Amino acid sequence: MMAQGQGHVVNLSSIYGNFPVVGAGVYGATKAAVNFLSESLRVESQGKIKVTIVKPTGVPATGLSAAVVNQDAVVGILGQNVLSYGEKFAAFAEGRMPAEELDANNVQYAILDPAHLADQIIYAINQPWGVSIGDITVRASGDGYIL
Repeated sequence: MMAQGQGHVVNLSSIYGNFPVVGAGVYGATKAAVNFLSESLRVESQGKIKVTIVKPTGVPATGLSAAVVNQDAVVGILGQNVLSYGEKFAAFAEGRMPAEELDANNVQYAILDPAHLADQIIYAINQPWGVSIGDITVRASGDGYIL
């Protein structure tokens, strides 16, 4: 990319890289490293390589909270919203979530679909060469994440 005089790197991070929470130390540290490495590349490339860091809040379809992080970590990123959003997770898993919370065209949309994350990555890539989306947090408008 440096030899051709331009390029674009898009790195997928997470809100877990923003602030440490119990139960996600290793995962959060890897995401913080992604952030640091990305910003370093942006600075070192002196404007020749665009770097975008994409930080989703929660994407329940990934199953992250059941495998990579533990329930304490979910509490850490939900804070005071843990009970109400925990009920949303359960409703989603059981197929009984209200339609408005599943509708991406509704402000109460609560469960981010991976397709919407992909759309935002494509949006960042499709910017003119002179415009760089440096950091983007992608969330469902009605989610309960606080980080």
